[in-house]
Formats: sequence, C-alpha cells, structure tokens
Amino acid sequence: MEFDPMLIFAPLLGLLLAITCAAVVCVVALCRAERTDVVATVRALPDLVATFLRHRRKKR
Repeated sequence: MEFDPMLIFAPLLGLLLAITCAAVVCVVALCRAERTDVVATVRALPDLVATFLRHRRKKR
C-alpha cells in the first residue's frame, strides 16, 4: 500500500479553513455590533469558557 500525503494534509487544510472562516465571522460580527453589545460579549467570555470547561470535565 502506497502512502498518500493528501490523506494527512486534506483534513488539516479543512480544519485550517474552518478556523479561519469562524474567525472572520466573529470579527465581522464584532465590527457590526454596537459598542455596548461588544463590551457585554467580551465581559461574558470568561464565564462562557468556564462553563465549557466544567461541562467537558463532567463528560470524563
């Protein structure tokens, strides 16, 4: 069986593309939002991360 490098690079390229698209969507959403919405969203991020981490620990 011959090794095909595309079997490794294609999923990595897809993941990179997905992360880039998500980042662009987030930046555009923050730029279009009103200032008060942006401040409230940024202040809520640490709580959101803590919630995801707690949820992830419960699964294990």
